[in-house]
Amino acid sequence: MASKRKIVAAVMFLLSLHLAILLAGFVAPYDPAAQNRDFPFAPPTRVRFVDAAGHLHARPFIYQCVARPDGIYEYEESRELRYPVHLFVVGPEYKLVGLWPSRVHLFGVEAPAQIFLAGTDNYGRDQFSRILYGGQISVAAGLLATGTSLLLGLLIGCVSGFYGKWLDESAMRLAELFLVLPWLYLLLAVRAFLPLHISPTQTFLLLVVVIGTIGWARPARLIRGIVLGAKNRKYVTASRSFGASDYYILRRHVLPHTYGILLTQAALLVPQYVIAEVTLSFFGLGLSEPMPSWGNLLANLQQYNVLVSYWWMFLPALALVLVSFGYLNVANAFHERLQSGST
Repeated sequence: MASKRKIVAAVMFLLSLHLAILLAGFVAPYDPAAQNRDFPFAPPTRVRFVDAAGHLHARPFIYQCVARPDGIYEYEESRELRYPVHLFVVGPEYKLVGLWPSRVHLFGVEAPAQIFLAGTDNYGRDQFSRILYGGQISVAAGLLATGTSLLLGLLIGCVSGFYGKWLDESAMRLAELFLVLPWLYLLLAVRAFLPLHISPTQTFLLLVVVIGTIGWARPARLIRGIVLGAKNRKYVTASRSFGASDYYILRRHVLPHTYGILLTQAALLVPQYVIAEVTLSFFGLGLSEPMPSWGNLLANLQQYNVLVSYWWMFLPALALVLVSFGYLNVANAFHERLQSGST
């Protein structure tokens, strides 16, 4: 019961993160590509409940951010007026989950004030909006690459374990080769060898294929072990004696044993592949500006003055940590569930 509650809690936390990323256009107050050259490197806006006079307010509010006349990239709050934070406001147009046009945003403030929950970058673009939109790219790349790896691992592991002989020998030697290769350097080398000047869609698909095809070996070995044990069960032998085909035996009696391993491996691989996409984009080998991804958002930290002066530019890394933490918790909960079920 405890392991089941842990799985539910971990999955709910992960779903809430993915829902915020999926509904980025609704949750984000601004267009991620919209530039506001009056506010480069503006710090995160402080949301308040207590005003300058010490009065408590039920509705959260902000003060307008204004540039200091005697400083560069220095700002202060103008406390003359309060700007309440409103829910379900009309703002820049976007497509909800990429399909339906809408202008309704979860929150916002009235002009001329602007709310920058995670500050702005060097072009005055809202970091909070860019983190949410960037998560769509980075997390989608991780999910699709994981699906690619697991599909290859399932296919190779099942064929290798079920039929054995030279197929098993060849597949496992190839898997061992992929396991000992330094995947990060291999990933960088393969991506650097491929064309750089291609469309964003082609770049995204290329990232998914490159990342996904490198990590199939470990799932394949695990699935092979499950198949080796399952194919010698008595009910499999009975099915074969009744004339059942190999496809029927695999689908009905063997593959169900692999589902737990597949779920655990998926929860482990997604954060690894998200980090792989972030790494490639950080080094300029993934999606480039103006398309946001967590990797090219963090690439701003390659400039020393940004690294030491603007702490909010690290916030995309916090989003990466939260997603990785959620998936690793799910993987740990599934692993405990599998262990308790086998005892």
